[in-house]
Amino acid sequence: MSNDTTPAGRASGVLSTHAVFGAPCWVSLTSRDVQATEEFYSAVLGWEWRRAKLGDRFRVALSEGSPVAGIAAVAGMLQTAVAWTPYFAVSSADEAVSRVQERGGTTAVGPISFPPGRAALLADRDGATFGIWEGELVTDWDTWRHAAPAFVRLHTRDAFDAAIFYGEVLDWASSKPGCCEVGYEGDEVVLRSGGDVVARIVSGALGEAPDPSVRPHWQVHFAVPDVAACARAAEAHGGSVLRETADEAVLRDADGARFTVTACRAR
Repeated sequence: MSNDTTPAGRASGVLSTHAVFGAPCWVSLTSRDVQATEEFYSAVLGWEWRRAKLGDRFRVALSEGSPVAGIAAVAGMLQTAVAWTPYFAVSSADEAVSRVQERGGTTAVGPISFPPGRAALLADRDGATFGIWEGELVTDWDTWRHAAPAFVRLHTRDAFDAAIFYGEVLDWASSKPGCCEVGYEGDEVVLRSGGDVVARIVSGALGEAPDPSVRPHWQVHFAVPDVAACARAAEAHGGSVLRETADEAVLRDADGARFTVTACRAR
């Protein structure tokens, strides 16, 4: 993990995470081949690329000129999984890490200082990986959120139990200004920031998954104008379509990382 693929690596202005609590603030992808990753996501999501400071293994993805994601081609080198990881804004990385450990989660990396902030890579008690970020964000957090993911969704065994875990770690539904609100829609736990849905937690889907090796995980949903076009582009560039409807498609990139494209109107 580098400061080019965490929130600090793409910050052009300042908005402290003290103004935004518990909400997703960045997404990062570990891959094996940065060139192949560039080509795939350029074709599927129309992204452009900026070279990151730490060399050829790192890139920052741009959507209409706005940084939206970090790519680190280190999966093979570090023997880590190829996957998308969401980062959540916290006021104190140390406190968040302590809360994770106290509640049965684990720490993979950090907290590590990446001026002007600090990051850590964690896993909840069911093994789902996520990151936290304490520090400065992009100048306009709402601009990033609308330019990048539509939301992130946790697929886990018990949505209610997971909501308690993340709520205690990330200060959801607290009295602090800027915290996220928690509600329910059907069988999903829904997290809102400023009235917009930024995360969902759902249980039960793992038993229905065609791949029995799928563990609890966070899935990134990118808002797109044409779901079908993205699905066809993924297939044409070495990826695959795992599930597709008119409003949403679950895709696997050419390196094996799963993500979802969601129709803009479906937000």
